[in-house]
Amino acid sequence: MLEKVLIANRGEIALRIQRACRELGIKTVAVHSEADKEAKYVKLADESVCIGPASSTLSYLNIPAVISAAEVTDSTAIHPGYGFLSENADFAERVQNSGFIFIGPRPDTIRLMGDKVSAKDAMKASGVPCVPGSDGALPEDDDEVIKIAKKVGYPVILKAAGGGGGRGMRVVHTEAALLNAVSMTKTEAQSFFGNPMIYMEKFLENPRHIEIQVLADEHGNAIFLGERDCSMQRRHQKVVEEAPAPGLDTKLRDKIGERCAEACRKIGYRGAGTFEFLYENGEFFFIEMNTRVQVEHPVTEMITGVDIVQEQLRIAACETLRYKQKDIQYRGHAIECRINAEDPFTFVPSPGRITQYHVPGGPGIRVDSHVYHNYVVPSHYDSMIGKLIAYGDTRDQAIARMRTALSEMVVDGIKTNIALHQDLMHDAAFLQGGASIHYLEHKLAERKKETSK
Repeated sequence: MLEKVLIANRGEIALRIQRACRELGIKTVAVHSEADKEAKYVKLADESVCIGPASSTLSYLNIPAVISAAEVTDSTAIHPGYGFLSENADFAERVQNSGFIFIGPRPDTIRLMGDKVSAKDAMKASGVPCVPGSDGALPEDDDEVIKIAKKVGYPVILKAAGGGGGRGMRVVHTEAALLNAVSMTKTEAQSFFGNPMIYMEKFLENPRHIEIQVLADEHGNAIFLGERDCSMQRRHQKVVEEAPAPGLDTKLRDKIGERCAEACRKIGYRGAGTFEFLYENGEFFFIEMNTRVQVEHPVTEMITGVDIVQEQLRIAACETLRYKQKDIQYRGHAIECRINAEDPFTFVPSPGRITQYHVPGGPGIRVDSHVYHNYVVPSHYDSMIGKLIAYGDTRDQAIARMRTALSEMVVDGIKTNIALHQDLMHDAAFLQGGASIHYLEHKLAERKKETSK
């Protein structure tokens, strides 16, 4: 097993990784910015190193500073968490070249799956279904672009090849708007990702967002841990996630899951990963792969009993995967609400001091959070301050437990989106299950109209 792991991240995921390490007897090093010096995970780590000022560019994204921290603490490995440097192939390469173990896929795999065009090509070769679209990046010739759009059929969506996080995307409904949209999306792609290449896909009108969790080791073994429904989104950012996906045929789930596992074997994948799909009319369409642990991994852990972060650590230590596919059993239902420091309906961030903090409890309730009473939520980072997870024998029980947990949760001194989650847990479309990725946006737009009257 690994001796000492440096956690190159912050917030709830830094604490989550730290807890997994401590269970396995692994020492931890917390790196932090000046803004995070009072964080819980910094205080609980075996060692901590300040790697820069509050700005993430000068701290959590500062590769030389992270590597130096690993060197001065004699760390064995580096866990990148999610966000920041987690899907940066150059960082993974620097980690390995500096003599440390990168807890994640190989750099070439991150590059392959990080470029959406090469990722789709790899998935097609592995038999994973993809959204109809351009064959690779869009050409420079305008006439060819128009021909491709006609073949795909409007509406189409333009996406940055190096994109992610909902950026570098544009929906086009008519030929008249196409070329201008292509030009604007290329400019955005260059600005956001340093890569102007874009590609085109059919824009699905009312799909769900369903993803498959996988684990794969150095020795060619790969399994899938079922699916998650992450369709409750705002501006391509997930708000509520659940497992399993309501109403999804289990045979179809197993079929697409095995294809994902087989794709891992073919590309030599290592570690935890997630295949993200749009699902519409009984069909799956691959959109991207996240080569890291996901924010929503707890719901999968709750229904399978598999500690995904510990498996990442074991795989990084070159251990053989402890599970065969037949070992994975699904029990009950789990729902996760992302708790953000923001206004619940305008979504304006609300950093500041938490003057009162109380987390809920009871059967099936899990809270993954790094905050505490009197903690100051900094203004420099993502607004998520924790995740509330509810598990039940059935979906109805999980929802009932989530309602109770949300009513018990107290976070004073700042605004949070708890009220939005309370609304969603009583929403008819959510209760029915199977709402599309556009549902929450439409719901919020209607609410804005009503309140402005």
